[in-house]
Amino acid sequence: MGRPDPEEGQLPAPVKPPDGGWGWIVLLGCFVITGFSYAFPKAVSVYFKELMKDFHVGYSDTAWISSIMLAMLYGTGPVCSIMVNQFGCRPVMLIGGLLASAGMILASFTTNIIELYLTAGVLTGLGMALNFQPSLIMLGTYFDKRRPLANGLAAAGSPVFLSSLSPLGQVLLEKFGWRGGFLIMGGLLLNCCTCGAVMRPLDMGMKRKMGKAQDKYEAKEMLPIGGKSEEGISTTDGTKKSKKAKKKAKKGKKLLDFSIFSNRGFIIYTISKFILVLGLFVPPILLVNYAKDTGVPDTEAAFLLSIIGFIDIFARPACGMVAGLKWVRPHVAYLFSFSMLFNGLTDICSARASNYTGLVIFCVFFGISYGMVGALQFEVLMAIVGSQKFSSAIGLVLLIEAFAVLIGPPSAGRLVDALKNYEVIFYLAGSEVVLSALFLGVASYCCLNRGKKELPPENNPSAGGGSDTEEAESDVQEAEEHSSDNHQPAHSTDNAVVVANEEANHVAEEQRGEGGSCPAGDGEVLTQDSCNADQMVERDSF
Repeated sequence: MGRPDPEEGQLPAPVKPPDGGWGWIVLLGCFVITGFSYAFPKAVSVYFKELMKDFHVGYSDTAWISSIMLAMLYGTGPVCSIMVNQFGCRPVMLIGGLLASAGMILASFTTNIIELYLTAGVLTGLGMALNFQPSLIMLGTYFDKRRPLANGLAAAGSPVFLSSLSPLGQVLLEKFGWRGGFLIMGGLLLNCCTCGAVMRPLDMGMKRKMGKAQDKYEAKEMLPIGGKSEEGISTTDGTKKSKKAKKKAKKGKKLLDFSIFSNRGFIIYTISKFILVLGLFVPPILLVNYAKDTGVPDTEAAFLLSIIGFIDIFARPACGMVAGLKWVRPHVAYLFSFSMLFNGLTDICSARASNYTGLVIFCVFFGISYGMVGALQFEVLMAIVGSQKFSSAIGLVLLIEAFAVLIGPPSAGRLVDALKNYEVIFYLAGSEVVLSALFLGVASYCCLNRGKKELPPENNPSAGGGSDTEEAESDVQEAEEHSSDNHQPAHSTDNAVVVANEEANHVAEEQRGEGGSCPAGDGEVLTQDSCNADQMVERDSF
């Protein structure tokens, strides 16, 4: 019961990110989790037509399924942050995978739309949330210098899964119906448990090193008593300092850190993301039904999402590579603002697309801009708050975005039912995305850049949580130095005693040969050295 020891959790005092190694396996798991989390709510829209016929409901009613999934993905952010800080990433992700799978399996047996909301919406959405957020946290702990590229590659999971889940859902719908499709989708979601199992805590390597150091220390305890006194004193000092560092880490650990709201960059980012989410997910959710209403066959309509996914696959890693460049990374917030502006203008310019060719062109440009937004959104947040506060920051940001998710797509669905016109929806969604881009760019330039010029470098708050990360890394390095020093003083002290004894004996023999008197002039230096040597022998003996 109670909080586990930091060494047993997922988020202890930070270890330096390896930027590779097992991190590539963690990246693969994050790739799969991101794919399911973002693509699944969109891919489910393939079943909406059949659900409307079976349950005799309108499109706005079925659109709530995707909205509830996304709302659970975002709205449970603080709960996920608390669970991760309390129990660690791996157990939370294992539980999330089971919940996501159970939700879709139970949804295949539902008899009304309300039961579908509770199973496919709430339960599956909660399971995906418990996988999505911990996977991003683990990715941030394993990568630092290559973090923009890692975020871009992980974000590419969304288009890869979107381009595959949508056609797969159409095939399952034709062969097994929507109930059989939901049942098979539930089985696929069990792969989230496999991804959670590979999320090995980064500090396990540190625990192994500490175990080896402890074994060496126990071996030295079996040596003769000659060098044990000084070693015992130094070991005691190192133990006291390590305990103090441990207590400091425990004291500074919070289940949910609200101090990030004092960061102006975080406030600007949160407001812009709220406006962005109002319109970002509307076009891909409405696209399939929009194409079907214009006379496009069902298979070709579902293929439009695959086009977006295919373009998105290459856009996200490419944008991550660009964001990782030395001259771009300090200004990644402005690149993020440009990507949002690009996405919003794409929605506005493509609102009048009325044939399949126009929709394909829209999907190409939307895939590029959407991929840029997906690759940069969490990289910008990590750069603002730092890796130590990221677990709390992402939870709070996702909670605020949940309200936008609950407002955006359902409102668009009601407007479609009322106006029977998709053009207005695309104009509205594009305007919201453009507004978020302008707010982020202008606010970042006016508030953050002016703050940097007014404040001295050491008091610059724009560094966000980076300073916390550097302090934590320095604490870890200091602890490592103390642990290594604990095994060295006995040998160094013995060597000093031997050298001092030899010098003292040599000086004493010379003094006896000269009658026991110290020579004057240049000999005063020799006499002083001999006295210091005697004093050092006495101190070492004591």
